[in-house]
Amino acid sequence: MRALQTGRTMLPGRRLTLSEKLRHKYLTLRYANGLFWTVIRYLLLIGLAFLIVYPLLVKLANSFMSAQDLIDGTVRFIPRNFTLFNYRTVIEHTDFFKSMTNTLGIALMCGVLQMIVCTMIGYGLARFRFRGRGLVFAVVVLTILIPPQTYMISLYMKFSFFDLFGLISAAFGGTVRLTDSLWPMAILSLTGFGFKNGLYILIMRQYFKGIPKELEEAAYVDGSGLFRTFGAIIVPLAFTMMMTVLLFSFAWQWTDSFYSTMFYSQIKLLSNALLVGFEGLMLDGATVGLKVGQPLTATLTNTMSLMIIAPLILLYLFAQRYLVEGIEHSGIVG
Repeated sequence: MRALQTGRTMLPGRRLTLSEKLRHKYLTLRYANGLFWTVIRYLLLIGLAFLIVYPLLVKLANSFMSAQDLIDGTVRFIPRNFTLFNYRTVIEHTDFFKSMTNTLGIALMCGVLQMIVCTMIGYGLARFRFRGRGLVFAVVVLTILIPPQTYMISLYMKFSFFDLFGLISAAFGGTVRLTDSLWPMAILSLTGFGFKNGLYILIMRQYFKGIPKELEEAAYVDGSGLFRTFGAIIVPLAFTMMMTVLLFSFAWQWTDSFYSTMFYSQIKLLSNALLVGFEGLMLDGATVGLKVGQPLTATLTNTMSLMIIAPLILLYLFAQRYLVEGIEHSGIVG
């Protein structure tokens, strides 16, 4: 028998009215507590999103402002004199498209090489027991902890006067200069000492440790060798993580200014294009001498920054599924 509690009495056989259903559902302490914490979470998320997005929106609005709008205190977010002068100036004076092509080639090369090398190293550290494995893993962790500025000079000298165990100087009578070429980044990526390689190796190692060993043991029982098992079973399972490493490597190399300014002084890249000055520009028929800190100079720099990160934003929109799944399965949180 159905019963209804009203106040302190029970009325059997009567259906709840709409108002009573709403009252019993929403006017409760449990619902109020859940609603309170939901509002708090959304306020924190909205505030965090505002802190991240607000500077980008300000830079985007300023990139379409004219020189008069930049010095006009009444203009805040909406340009009064909409113009593409900033974008035209950046493209003309920084050789933007050539820099973007060079950056794309180097970032893609580093991403592919680091993905392959870090996958193999991470699998070896996760699956095989060999003498010195702890030392190798310690070196991997140290590459994450030690800032690259500490060995910047020695690294630069190594590639400026490159010699492979004295063989090149013995054969040709001197060293080889590898800077301003693809070789420095290619060698660092292939040897596992590239930009953020330690982090990628750690991510792949953590992922491989979570794969059941029974899959490989079953393949070995069926007669599959080590390399065949790795290529036919492990690589397809780790495809999402490999794509995550590729995307991370590509994005970090795209915006890298440390190795780019150290190895590439003659090759135009997006990172060192920001160092180009915008002095002596023609504006309204007059030559404007710009100095750092003036509104137009800062706006040109911000416009260049937006043009640099725009391809990464588009890449994230199409590849966010791999990033989310990869981070979830990496075993690294926080």
